[in-house]
Amino acid sequence: MSTTTTTTRRVKLANLVPDFYQAMIELDRVSDHGLDPKLAHLVRIRASQINGCAYCTDMHSLDLLQFGEDQQQRITLLPVWREASKFYTEQEKAALQLTEAITLISIDHVPDDVYDVAAQAFDEKDLAQLIALIITINMWTRVGVTGRMEPGHYKP
Repeated sequence: MSTTTTTTRRVKLANLVPDFYQAMIELDRVSDHGLDPKLAHLVRIRASQINGCAYCTDMHSLDLLQFGEDQQQRITLLPVWREASKFYTEQEKAALQLTEAITLISIDHVPDDVYDVAAQAFDEKDLAQLIALIITINMWTRVGVTGRMEPGHYKP
């Protein structure tokens, strides 16, 4: 398996399959309805970090700051949130744990205990919305990584 990242020719989904890309934009638009914006961006950042999408990590970190996050540590410590749990609410920790399980779905197939913690932290509607958000950001990170989207160009 090749690990090179030097391919310069990558297709642009937005240009070549615009209907698909527009459908993704619509999914993204409705994926976080009713969820706290800060929680939603923490979820987006964490999934982006796991998937190695620098573009999405950059974008959602900037968005979180734009939404009024005043603790830079919450963004910086996100990869090690379990060890830095005092910076996150119980609901955020449940969401992050579910995000990791869904993002890494091939490992443990979303264990019951992880799902149960999230189900206790969220009502059914918000849990469903959270799952929709996690699925959507995982879709976007695959676009970003596959297309080699570069960070540093996004403006909130």
